Amino acid sequence: MQNVTRLFDFPYYQLEKYNLDKALVTKYKGKWVATSTKQYLDQANALSRALLRMGVKPNDKVAIISMNNRTEWNICDIGILQIGAQNVPIYPTISEDDYEYVLNHSEAKYCFVSCQEVLDKILAISGKLKKLKDVYSFDELKNCHHWSEVLKKGEDTGNQEEVEQLKAKVTPKDLATLIYTSGTTGRPKGVMLSHENLVSNAINSEPRIPVENGSADALSFLPLCHVYERMLIYLYQYTGTSIYYAESLETISDNLKEVAPHVMTAVPRLLEKVYDKIIAKGHALTGIKKKLFFWAVEVGLKYEPYGKNGWWYEQKLAIARKLIFSKWKEGLGGNLSTIASGSAALQPRLARIFNAAEFGLMEGYGLTETSPVVSVNDMRNGGFRIGTVGKPIADTEVKIAEDGEICIKGPQVMMGYYKDPEKTAEVIINGYFHTGDIGEIDADGFLKITDRKKEMFKTSGGKYVAPQLLENRFKQSRFIEQLMVVGEGEKMPAALIQPDFDYLFEWAKDNNITISENSDIILNEKVLQQFQEEVDLANENFAKWEKVKAFRLTPDIWSISDGHLTPTMKLRRKIIKEKYIGLYNDIYQH
Repeated sequence: MQNVTRLFDFPYYQLEKYNLDKALVTKYKGKWVATSTKQYLDQANALSRALLRMGVKPNDKVAIISMNNRTEWNICDIGILQIGAQNVPIYPTISEDDYEYVLNHSEAKYCFVSCQEVLDKILAISGKLKKLKDVYSFDELKNCHHWSEVLKKGEDTGNQEEVEQLKAKVTPKDLATLIYTSGTTGRPKGVMLSHENLVSNAINSEPRIPVENGSADALSFLPLCHVYERMLIYLYQYTGTSIYYAESLETISDNLKEVAPHVMTAVPRLLEKVYDKIIAKGHALTGIKKKLFFWAVEVGLKYEPYGKNGWWYEQKLAIARKLIFSKWKEGLGGNLSTIASGSAALQPRLARIFNAAEFGLMEGYGLTETSPVVSVNDMRNGGFRIGTVGKPIADTEVKIAEDGEICIKGPQVMMGYYKDPEKTAEVIINGYFHTGDIGEIDADGFLKITDRKKEMFKTSGGKYVAPQLLENRFKQSRFIEQLMVVGEGEKMPAALIQPDFDYLFEWAKDNNITISENSDIILNEKVLQQFQEEVDLANENFAKWEKVKAFRLTPDIWSISDGHLTPTMKLRRKIIKEKYIGLYNDIYQH
């Protein structure tokens, strides 16, 4: 049996062990199109042969920029890696400036793009790209070579022997990919991940994902340029799981019904939105149906794993599952039994309600620099504790430094930052990667994240405030889409809040407030009163010095394109503060 030590070994292992008819499935023009394991490898080999003919050599870089996940991404990935070259996936949503920086810094020779939108960004900076020879597109575009031309160049198998020789030379310790982190400050850093980094992470994470090997389906929609989804794609290949690529975030509920997957990954923001939609449906019910619905929600929000709430609660939970939660499951395809959540802190109430409804929502923790998984919850063998990110995976050592910082040692820790030994030396000290996160390990070995080291601040009274803890609590409000806690060096914490405008306008209509503009509704007395109530409620469990004492609502929607958020939906705190400096000064009377 094929031994998996390098990333391109995964599909060969899958061919030997599972030989799937539906290894990768993507929707084109309204139809799901399956690629078998064999076709996947045949095309990857054709791509390798073509790249050699196009002058690509070991250690050359090839970029992939795709707006959505698709089969072509995987074929390019394996085709690039098995000749000893490196894949540089780039977030499609970053600015033209960042495109220019990443393509030049990585010295990418070729670039594969998904569509016109990405191509336009590259064409806008093409004169400044020093090493880029050519661009190929997955979609058929008038002003770009189609990627099928590359596959055609590789049809002749005459140089397959050269592919095999180069493949044999690739070692587990070799660089496989450069992933540029969407830093919340400054230029993106190129994280160097080896084959071993990602392979070890996929194999050591596999025992935590309870899929039926060889007979499960996964729905994938988190971007493949993000290491979290990418590592799981390798894990799925290792377990013989068929991968279906969702068309987009907008179509996710339709795709769930069509595919009926057993497993998927998610970020907390998506789960919050799914939950809000379910609750909105509950509000639309009437009479006994509505009463039953919200009774079940009440039961679900008290959920504790392993029957800890006792016999009487378990009876009520069984009824709630039968009458209400079973319908939620049907709405998401009917088979979903594992959701792996990562990339940001999951609110405990979501962990409770989704597990009460038997979705198997398990939170994990990791960073791009750790390929990414460090720890993850697992319902089996007592490995699940709400409010934690689970226990570390195999071969992973987690220690807490004196200042509370989480430090990691293991085969998943990156090789370093590309062309930046100084920054590498700042974060990898004596073999331990310093994460910048603050946390603790409980007596049973469960890891808990409390904040980002860089984001904690002191008020002028010398008290420490952990903004993420406050922000996660505040975002439980239906009225709040995004918020940022401020107050470094000031007398008290305060918040800049972006309302959930869809919900706010509905609420306003129900309360006979007729306002059509965002900029007007956020100044309405009744609206401000309602937000004050939401803030007071969220403040309840925080110490006096932590409570948010004042807030201002922002008229615009915080977005990646306007610079408020990174591509993984993290707040760009400095930029948000600069954008709303007027509101900030108004709060603190500067």
